[in-house]
Amino acid sequence: MPAACRGEAQGRPRNTWRRLLSNRATVPSLIVLALVVLMGAFAPYLAEYDPIRQNMRARLQGPSAEHWMGTDELGRDVFARIAFGARTSLLTALAGALLGTLCGTVLGLFSGYWGGRVDDLLMRLADVMLSFPAILLCILIVSLLGPGLDNLIIAVAVWNTPGFARIVRANVLSIREKEFVEAARSVGSGAARTMWRHILPNTMSPIVVQATLAVPWALLTAAGLGFLGLGAQPPAPEWGAMISSGRHHIRDAIHLALFPGLAIAVTVLAISFLGDALRDALDPRL
Repeated sequence: MPAACRGEAQGRPRNTWRRLLSNRATVPSLIVLALVVLMGAFAPYLAEYDPIRQNMRARLQGPSAEHWMGTDELGRDVFARIAFGARTSLLTALAGALLGTLCGTVLGLFSGYWGGRVDDLLMRLADVMLSFPAILLCILIVSLLGPGLDNLIIAVAVWNTPGFARIVRANVLSIREKEFVEAARSVGSGAARTMWRHILPNTMSPIVVQATLAVPWALLTAAGLGFLGLGAQPPAPEWGAMISSGRHHIRDAIHLALFPGLAIAVTVLAISFLGDALRDALDPRL
């Protein structure tokens, strides 16, 4: 590779990182996400109380020095449940979005590269899945598989797969006719090598952006299913389930639904702002 081309290729990540940091929403979003991740990772050290242990004598207490965010209807510390619930909510959203990204990328690569009947079959299947509203599709999958965290991750992944497949397919259709792909074929590069070595790296920018934007929607979907009782099962702490149990005491103990709702809102906004900033930083037109 010529020195000029090599220097340009090495400078692209630095330019992308510089454009990302120049966005005013990037640093606050990274700080919020770091705090949420650290809260979940170090929950046993930050939370003074057991998130599952009940204390009926302390039920429905408001925020105080002893219980920063009050207690719930069973006397459990709300802050402890939010800290431990961050693990469940973030794990579900990240695992579901990552699994959907991997499945959608593979299907989009095969569909766009091979075309023909393979493309028609996969895209018609994606159209059928996209015709369902996201929450209804996830409810259907979890209802068939049964409530639980593992099945919730599968439902979120299935919901994300067709969108990623269509995005990757659209990029592959334009890239597979490029000169460097034809050159790779002419020197004997097989289909698998051509897809993974030459086509996939050139589709990573939209995949990364879409994956970042898929995480907040996965988090909201997981919280919605948890609210309906289809996610993590009691007594495991989960933000959506905490809002569901707190809605019965919205008049006399609003903190039960307020604090987990704020946790969801702040986390979703931080990831969404970071995804928008990443999309602008990776946009070749900028």
